[in-house]
Amino acid sequence: MNDFLLIGGMAAITFLIRYAMFAAAGRFQIPALVSRTLRFVPPAVLSAIIVPAVLMPGGKGLELGLGSPQIAGALVALLVGRLWGNILAVVISGMGVFWLWQTPFVRGLLGL
Repeated sequence: MNDFLLIGGMAAITFLIRYAMFAAAGRFQIPALVSRTLRFVPPAVLSAIIVPAVLMPGGKGLELGLGSPQIAGALVALLVGRLWGNILAVVISGMGVFWLWQTPFVRGLLGL
Protein backbone atom coordinates (compact mmCIF):
# COMPACT_ATOMS: atom_id res chain seq x y z
CA MET A 1 0.00 0.00 0.00
CA ASN A 2 2.82 2.40 0.83
CA ASP A 3 4.34 1.84 -2.62
CA PHE A 4 1.11 2.92 -4.29
CA LEU A 5 0.96 6.04 -2.14
CA LEU A 6 4.57 6.85 -2.94
CA ILE A 7 4.05 6.42 -6.70
CA GLY A 8 0.79 8.38 -6.57
CA GLY A 9 2.46 11.19 -4.63
CA MET A 10 5.36 11.38 -7.09
CA ALA A 11 2.92 11.43 -10.02
CA ALA A 12 0.88 14.23 -8.39
CA ILE A 13 3.95 16.35 -7.67
CA THR A 14 5.28 15.86 -11.19
CA PHE A 15 1.90 16.77 -12.68
CA LEU A 16 1.56 19.90 -10.53
CA ILE A 17 5.06 21.15 -11.39
CA ARG A 18 4.47 20.71 -15.11
CA TYR A 19 0.90 22.02 -15.02
CA ALA A 20 2.02 25.16 -13.19
CA MET A 21 4.37 26.02 -16.06
CA PHE A 22 1.64 25.53 -18.67
CA ALA A 23 -0.90 27.51 -16.62
CA ALA A 24 1.51 30.44 -16.16
CA ALA A 25 2.80 30.43 -19.75
CA GLY A 26 0.44 33.08 -21.11
CA ARG A 27 0.42 35.30 -18.03
CA PHE A 28 3.90 36.84 -18.33
CA GLN A 29 6.33 37.66 -21.08
CA ILE A 30 9.88 36.36 -21.10
CA PRO A 31 12.48 39.12 -21.59
CA ALA A 32 14.17 39.15 -25.00
CA LEU A 33 17.63 38.46 -23.54
CA VAL A 34 16.36 35.36 -21.71
CA SER A 35 14.51 34.19 -24.82
CA ARG A 36 17.63 34.55 -26.99
CA THR A 37 19.74 32.79 -24.37
CA LEU A 38 17.34 29.85 -24.08
CA ARG A 39 17.90 29.04 -27.77
CA PHE A 40 21.35 27.74 -26.81
CA VAL A 41 20.11 25.25 -24.20
CA PRO A 42 19.29 22.31 -26.56
CA PRO A 43 22.67 22.38 -28.37
CA ALA A 44 24.51 22.70 -25.05
CA VAL A 45 22.63 19.77 -23.49
CA LEU A 46 23.07 17.56 -26.56
CA SER A 47 26.78 18.38 -26.68
CA ALA A 48 27.16 17.51 -23.01
CA ILE A 49 25.56 14.11 -23.68
CA ILE A 50 27.15 13.26 -27.03
CA VAL A 51 30.79 14.41 -26.69
CA PRO A 52 31.67 12.24 -23.67
CA ALA A 53 29.91 9.24 -25.27
CA VAL A 54 31.95 9.69 -28.45
CA LEU A 55 35.34 10.47 -26.93
CA MET A 56 35.14 8.25 -23.83
CA PRO A 57 32.94 5.22 -24.61
CA GLY A 58 32.23 3.28 -21.46
CA GLY A 59 33.81 6.05 -19.38
CA LYS A 60 37.24 4.41 -19.60
CA GLY A 61 39.26 7.43 -20.70
CA LEU A 62 39.86 9.00 -24.08
CA GLU A 63 39.64 6.69 -27.06
CA LEU A 64 41.04 8.68 -29.95
CA GLY A 65 42.08 6.84 -33.04
CA LEU A 66 41.15 5.35 -36.37
CA GLY A 67 39.64 2.27 -34.76
CA SER A 68 36.98 4.11 -32.77
CA PRO A 69 33.54 3.47 -34.30
CA GLN A 70 32.09 6.28 -32.17
CA ILE A 71 34.42 8.88 -33.67
CA ALA A 72 33.90 7.60 -37.21
CA GLY A 73 30.11 7.72 -36.84
CA ALA A 74 30.19 11.16 -35.22
CA LEU A 75 32.40 12.61 -37.97
CA VAL A 76 30.15 11.25 -40.72
CA ALA A 77 27.04 12.48 -38.89
CA LEU A 78 28.63 15.90 -38.49
CA LEU A 79 29.51 16.06 -42.19
CA VAL A 80 26.03 14.93 -43.31
CA GLY A 81 24.40 17.40 -40.94
CA ARG A 82 26.55 20.23 -42.22
CA LEU A 83 25.90 19.40 -45.88
CA TRP A 84 22.18 18.54 -45.83
CA GLY A 85 20.80 19.55 -42.43
CA ASN A 86 18.39 16.61 -42.41
CA ILE A 87 18.19 15.04 -38.95
CA LEU A 88 17.02 11.67 -40.30
CA ALA A 89 19.98 11.53 -42.69
CA VAL A 90 22.31 12.46 -39.81
CA VAL A 91 21.02 9.65 -37.60
CA ILE A 92 20.99 7.00 -40.35
CA SER A 93 24.44 7.87 -41.69
CA GLY A 94 26.05 8.18 -38.25
CA MET A 95 24.60 4.92 -36.95
CA GLY A 96 25.32 3.16 -40.25
CA VAL A 97 29.00 4.08 -40.14
CA PHE A 98 29.15 3.25 -36.43
CA TRP A 99 27.82 -0.26 -37.08
CA LEU A 100 29.84 -0.84 -40.25
CA TRP A 101 33.03 0.29 -38.53
CA GLN A 102 32.68 -2.64 -36.14
CA THR A 103 32.38 -5.33 -38.82
CA PRO A 104 35.33 -7.64 -39.41
CA PHE A 105 35.47 -6.55 -43.07
CA VAL A 106 36.01 -2.86 -42.29
CA ARG A 107 38.33 -3.60 -39.37
CA GLY A 108 40.38 -5.78 -41.72
CA LEU A 109 40.56 -2.99 -44.30
CA LEU A 110 41.81 -0.60 -41.63
CA GLY A 111 44.29 -3.13 -40.28
CA LEU A 112 42.79 -3.18 -36.79
